Amino acid sequence: MGWWWQFLLGLWAVPPTCTGRELLNVCMNAKPHKPEPGPEAELYEECIPWKDNACCTASTSWEAHLDVSLLYNFSLAHCGLMMPDCQRHFLQAICFYQCSPNLGPWIQQVGPRGQAERVLDAPLCLEDCERWWADCRTSHTCKSNWLGGWAWSRGKPRCPERASCRPFPHHFPTPADLCERIWSGSFRASPERRGSGRCLQKWFEPARGNPNAEVARRFASPARSWTRCPGLLAFPLLLPLLS
Repeated sequence: MGWWWQFLLGLWAVPPTCTGRELLNVCMNAKPHKPEPGPEAELYEECIPWKDNACCTASTSWEAHLDVSLLYNFSLAHCGLMMPDCQRHFLQAICFYQCSPNLGPWIQQVGPRGQAERVLDAPLCLEDCERWWADCRTSHTCKSNWLGGWAWSRGKPRCPERASCRPFPHHFPTPADLCERIWSGSFRASPERRGSGRCLQKWFEPARGNPNAEVARRFASPARSWTRCPGLLAFPLLLPLLS
């Protein structure tokens, strides 16, 4: 057996990550994330649960809570005042996205050269989506996908022309619609409940520890890693042709 054959077979035998990086306890390559997670004693309000091990800085956590967030130059109140309970869910989701070191299995490369990363299809627990939707029913928005399609004026995103402000259920008829569409597929509505070990909580009580670390370990297991690499799944089929 030639050395190149042994090399290829060895690659196939190693559980892949496809992105060439570890999946556990990592930060995505995107501004303003830190290069690697670590303690941050001064995190602000809804970001506090991640203070022991965070991908965000204290400054990032403070900026996330501003009326016009410096992280995105975006206001949650683009259709008038957002109800406090609804706003809290969005702040928690932003902190989760910016601070969590447990999103590795769902990090995907984006951009023409794959130089940046985002989270895709991270499974939020059933209760998280249901409570988020219920607490936002009386708040208003003009769009179902907040990641693009805004009309920019004086450097700030505005509702597109003819896009009227309506209650959230008009744009998101179900809790799953809200979780999955609001940030263009960053989250996926899981049928699993908190405590199952098979879904992520966008917020948790700091004193009880971070439950998402266990979930990330489950989804980063070798068996699940192969599902991220369809090209390598086909490799065994090529063995007879290469022998």
